[in-house]
Amino acid sequence: MKKLLIIAAFIYLINPLYLPGQDGEPGWKAGVARVIITSRENMWMAGYASRTKPAEGKLHDLWAKALFLEDKDGNRAVLITTDLIGFNTYLSDRIRNSLKMKFGLSEDQIILSSSHTHSGPALQSLPLQYLAVKDSTGEYSSYHLKLIKEYSDRLEREIVNLAGRASESIEPVKIFSGQGVSRFAVNRRVNGARTTATELVQELDGPVDHSVPVIKVERQSGELMAVIFGYACHSTTLSLYQWSADYPGFAQSELEKLFPGITAMFFAGAGADQNPLPRRKIAYAVQYGKTLAASVEAVINEPMKELSPRLYTSYTEVELDYGDPPPPSEEELLLIMDESSDEPPYIKIRANILLNQLQNGVSQPGSCHYPVQLWSIGDQKMIILGGEVVVDYALTLKQIFGKDIFVMAYANEMTGYIPSLRILSEGGYEGSRAVVNGIVFNRPWASDTEFRILKGVIGLAEEAGILTDF
Repeated sequence: MKKLLIIAAFIYLINPLYLPGQDGEPGWKAGVARVIITSRENMWMAGYASRTKPAEGKLHDLWAKALFLEDKDGNRAVLITTDLIGFNTYLSDRIRNSLKMKFGLSEDQIILSSSHTHSGPALQSLPLQYLAVKDSTGEYSSYHLKLIKEYSDRLEREIVNLAGRASESIEPVKIFSGQGVSRFAVNRRVNGARTTATELVQELDGPVDHSVPVIKVERQSGELMAVIFGYACHSTTLSLYQWSADYPGFAQSELEKLFPGITAMFFAGAGADQNPLPRRKIAYAVQYGKTLAASVEAVINEPMKELSPRLYTSYTEVELDYGDPPPPSEEELLLIMDESSDEPPYIKIRANILLNQLQNGVSQPGSCHYPVQLWSIGDQKMIILGGEVVVDYALTLKQIFGKDIFVMAYANEMTGYIPSLRILSEGGYEGSRAVVNGIVFNRPWASDTEFRILKGVIGLAEEAGILTDF
């Protein structure tokens, strides 16, 4: 008996699987999956109201990618990144409900992230919206309505299946975080929309967030499985009639060349008032993609902070009020749509959508529910916000919680532009684009919008008991 105990003790000492804190103990598990979501048809594109015709082919494929996480206690969550303009409430609700039914995931455990490319397909919102989609002849087109619906239905199925494949592939991993820098984002409110290099020789002004948040997922062997990274800048380098993920697409493909076998996933930061400048050339989109990929590569190749296998997720919805003027009445919409009105065509189209809603019994809302989310991946905190969030939010949140937090925008629901108090007081484009019944319209949010959102974030942090840990 004594001999057996000695042998057992010897095995315990020499076998690393039995040593405390090593791989034998519960840790992170993760799985990844991807699927091409390029439209099979040349349908209408999202992003630029000035477009007058459907897409005419592709520059490169669009992707949806999923990272499924499970911590040592079995807490689960899924991050889904997509080369899309953004998930409207109608489509987001459908996808999240499907994920809940199929995998038991609640809203706090799901992130639907979009790169906000302006060269992706139009998505189905409230069905009544697409009474106003026009083809190149200027007439309503049932053909294009059908394409939009079919694509959106297929997208929902693909994303739900994608999450399932990621969950089925989970394996033990280690997760790390770090932060880099990349400087091609420019505050467009101050510096305009210069498109040539010679226009950018002068000093640039305005608030920016040039940080590059990075999460690295490693297999137990040390091999890279996935890299998740973000940047606060509009995906508006290109305005072609070709499918493209813009600079985030080139960044992801560059990283997947640099590190064969990995899944590179991009998320958009608070860059609603930031543009890549100069722009409008494919070469610029490639350049910015390579620049961003180089920033991520630099982070990966240096020591990164290992994250303990603890996952915390929370979610709330903040009620945002409309400012002055309020959402348009039926009489105002009729005036906007009148032939004598000098409103641009895209505003008339959106007015027609809202009028159709009113005439079909859909009442105008007095407020909007805005999604706010908090993830803690080990010690790495992530604040996840919906809509087109301006850079002031990231800068303020980092002042409150510390510069190491990650801020993601354009997630879960597209609730129009989300301006700060500064931008609301200054006026301008980003301060007057609230969402009314799923339609971005020329209406402002109330002056307390920033206060309510920041209060919502702080509330989640306090509930989690991690406010002092930031």
